[in-house]
Amino acid sequence: MAEIGYTLMCEQTPARQLVDDAVTAERVGFDYAVISDHYFPWLEEMGHSPYAWSILGAVAQATERLPMMTYVTCPIMRYHPAVVAQKAATMGVLSEGRFTLGLGAGENLNEHVVGHGWPPVNTRHEMFREAIEIIKELFQGGYRNYRGEYFDIDSARLFDLPERPVPIAVAASGDQSADVAAELGDGLVSVDPNASLVQKFGASGGEGKPVYGQLAISYDQDRDAAVERAHRLWRWSVAGWKVMAELPAPVNFAAGAETVRPEDVAEKVPCGADVDAVVEAVGKYTDAGFTHVALVQIGHEHQREFFEWSEKELLPALRRL
Repeated sequence: MAEIGYTLMCEQTPARQLVDDAVTAERVGFDYAVISDHYFPWLEEMGHSPYAWSILGAVAQATERLPMMTYVTCPIMRYHPAVVAQKAATMGVLSEGRFTLGLGAGENLNEHVVGHGWPPVNTRHEMFREAIEIIKELFQGGYRNYRGEYFDIDSARLFDLPERPVPIAVAASGDQSADVAAELGDGLVSVDPNASLVQKFGASGGEGKPVYGQLAISYDQDRDAAVERAHRLWRWSVAGWKVMAELPAPVNFAAGAETVRPEDVAEKVPCGADVDAVVEAVGKYTDAGFTHVALVQIGHEHQREFFEWSEKELLPALRRL
């Protein structure tokens, strides 16, 4: 049975509510929580984007058992990998071992803000490998030096380390990145229920390691309202990752989604109060070999109703999956 997580969606939720939602997720029985790490929301209508690492520190103190994970942090531009290592190690200490560092090669949307441009994908993958190597080095303790093509560290040391190194889960979308995830990661992160990607990860050395997925849903007793909300706040997702990684701003995502219809979003996002539809969607991930699936409830104003439904109906049904 897969572990079922809850997504703290920074792009749509005020900062204080994110902490409260994490506490509620723990209470109603979610197995873990993931948090997005964005500078911008995908669309202006989403309306928020607080700093994920501040939220994580607060959640670590406000919860007792809930494992936490970034989904995902980019360590190649907006953050130097040495800084990511320090943040993750501190979270490992604060959470008493409940934190996993999810890493990805990033999106133009969030990384262009530092003014260094947006490299082509092959360059980003090379930068990403170096960044992971640096983070893993620093997690081992002691003074560390590194000289790479893109990143250097000079006598860097993390003075506050958890008892065990923070696990690293690596996002992948193709064979090349799956190889990196298997070689350097303790787990795989993938947006889609791609069985061939999971198999590639396992064959490259990732066998037995956790595989993390994510599923957006739009819960509402009124299905029409759920579809409308999903279209209004989630229409950006239909374009797919290869497009999403390249667009620079919410206005570009809005322009790219102008022709997306409500029914297009509803084909990908379970809408309404149909438990079986969500179970079927989660089942696509478990059938593909995923061990963890984090749910996203679209719309921050509807989290309380989603939690009540999850506790009474959805989570019990997913436990039987």
